[in-house]
Amino acid sequence: MKKFLKCGLLGWCLEIIFTAFSSLKKRDMRLLGKTSLWMFPIYGSVCLLGPLFKSLKSLPSYVRGSIYALCIFMGEYLTGNFLKTHRLCPWNYERSRWHIGKVVRLDYFPVWFLAGLLFERLLSDKAS
Repeated sequence: MKKFLKCGLLGWCLEIIFTAFSSLKKRDMRLLGKTSLWMFPIYGSVCLLGPLFKSLKSLPSYVRGSIYALCIFMGEYLTGNFLKTHRLCPWNYERSRWHIGKVVRLDYFPVWFLAGLLFERLLSDKAS
């Protein structure tokens, strides 16, 4: 439960910061960040990747980060489509030319690569 809460909080914070910096494109200097309550359990579920983090620890970071990004894409696709069928999905990537089903943006690969490595560090035995 502790790891779920840590992942949920980290994900929320990262999303608020990411969306706040995205407002710079609109020249909105208020830097308003936003998220949804639905995102907390989605980010919290990253704790389920703990065994994967342990089994990949001997691989180079570029391989681990790539695997984590692919896992996050899969989670984003599954949760996004589930929420979309109930008209609850808080994100819609249809404006991006790199979207898959309006719920995944392939151009976010570097973001998810780094986020995966950050979650790995958060969940490592040394950090717990």
